[in-house]
Amino acid sequence: MPSRPSWSTSGTSDSGHSTALSTNGDLAPIITSSQSPQNDVPASPPPSSASSSNVGALEEDPEDIRETSANRAVPALSANHYVEAELLFGVSLGFSRPAINTILSPMVGQMPTVITLPYGKSPVFHLQTPNWRQMLKLMARLSGTRVEPTLEALTVARHELKLRTVIQFVKLHHSASEWRTVIYLTTEMPLPPSLNNAHKYTNGDVTILPYSYTLSPLPTLLRDGAESPMAKYYVVPATNSTPYPTLPMNFPSLAMYLQSAVQDSRRAANDSSSGMRKLANYIDTCYANDFEANMALEDSDGPRKGVGGMFKRVMGRGKAPKGRGGNDEVYDLVTPFVMEEWG
Repeated sequence: MPSRPSWSTSGTSDSGHSTALSTNGDLAPIITSSQSPQNDVPASPPPSSASSSNVGALEEDPEDIRETSANRAVPALSANHYVEAELLFGVSLGFSRPAINTILSPMVGQMPTVITLPYGKSPVFHLQTPNWRQMLKLMARLSGTRVEPTLEALTVARHELKLRTVIQFVKLHHSASEWRTVIYLTTEMPLPPSLNNAHKYTNGDVTILPYSYTLSPLPTLLRDGAESPMAKYYVVPATNSTPYPTLPMNFPSLAMYLQSAVQDSRRAANDSSSGMRKLANYIDTCYANDFEANMALEDSDGPRKGVGGMFKRVMGRGKAPKGRGGNDEVYDLVTPFVMEEWG
């Protein structure tokens, strides 16, 4: 039986119960061990508590009141509470179909702290932002969010699970110049020994979706193929410098992984035999106004120095592009307490 995709949040519903997302996208209340159901609180004192002294039954020691208030559990704040509100406009995520809207509305619901990915036949998780740069900025800020496999996935797979990522750029409509960025996240699956044409899933073809996509209905936005007038997608391949990440993985590390994939793409700019250069071409074409900012962020001309070197560029500590301040374009991506390798 396939494992069930879900996410959890640190927020609460209107009733005071914590919430989780089910596969149909509805928020369902969950009562955890740290919370008491409201029904457990008596509506009135039991008959045995009645006293001949009405004052004794109603009055409480002020010191007891202060002590009770001090001992009340205060909801813990995660790092996600400090994400700027404007970064959440036009954002959607979940296992449902992403809706491409012309108006950038605030994100519905709360940002999850844990996103669990199933193994095998299941819906595909998506994250949508207005553009590529905002995708990286948002992920860099969300140090309180991580991606991990479900417990069922670990039980079935019995090995470390890798993350597979598909990046898509979707045009608002035929006459529009704006493109939305969508990434799709799944767990890597081994190929069945009897699978025909199995090599197409392992040769690094950036237009072939991972094998797991064949087990479930294909997301609507991916059905027109890898490159059409309205949408373009890129399947991030495994390379020596950018292997598939091992789960669990937090969002700032995922942002670094995506940056590394773009660096690989830019290094393949003159390689006509490979499709790896397509990702950089898509970014430069769809977001031409952000070209200089993207180049400053990626710094593709210098040698690769691992995540540490990328972190320095994000911090603005690396060599600044000519005529530009090192901090001007990349400082807003800083997450100074996250420096993890992937793979």
